[in-house]
Amino acid sequence: MTTQHPIRIAAAVIVRADGMTLLVRKRGSAVFIQPGGKIEAAETPVEALCRELREELGLAVAPSEPAHVGRLSAPAANERGHIVEAELFRLRVDAPVRPAAEIEEVRWVDPAAPETLPPWEAVAPLTRDHIFPLLWPQAPSAAAAGGSLSRSDRAIGSQSG
Repeated sequence: MTTQHPIRIAAAVIVRADGMTLLVRKRGSAVFIQPGGKIEAAETPVEALCRELREELGLAVAPSEPAHVGRLSAPAANERGHIVEAELFRLRVDAPVRPAAEIEEVRWVDPAAPETLPPWEAVAPLTRDHIFPLLWPQAPSAAAAGGSLSRSDRAIGSQSG
């Protein structure tokens, strides 16, 4: 584990009305991650999330819309040797999304339907080891100690808008 400060990010579990969940892949990366990004010095986590969703997916989201779920830590997917500390939000979106800025690909997946998922090694540790087990309790990879959300947060995939 690194002794450096964690990379602070705001990340979203974005769910459509049909239950599909959004993953994104940055240009030059083979790994799918949750939408979101780094929190800038003057921003709150929800402000950072709204900015990132606008820049990277063309989504106009008011700060009152995302529901804060909790904080998770995991190895960074795209910055080897670093840890991300994610403020996780849940958001229901019915608007179309489009990849923009550094996002090259968007993929709607159903954690309960493995055939919709990218290869397991192409899913970021935060998503694979922490978020998917919350959405899909039968996920093959269990959340690491200390990174799990409380039992009361386990319904992130089924909360109403």
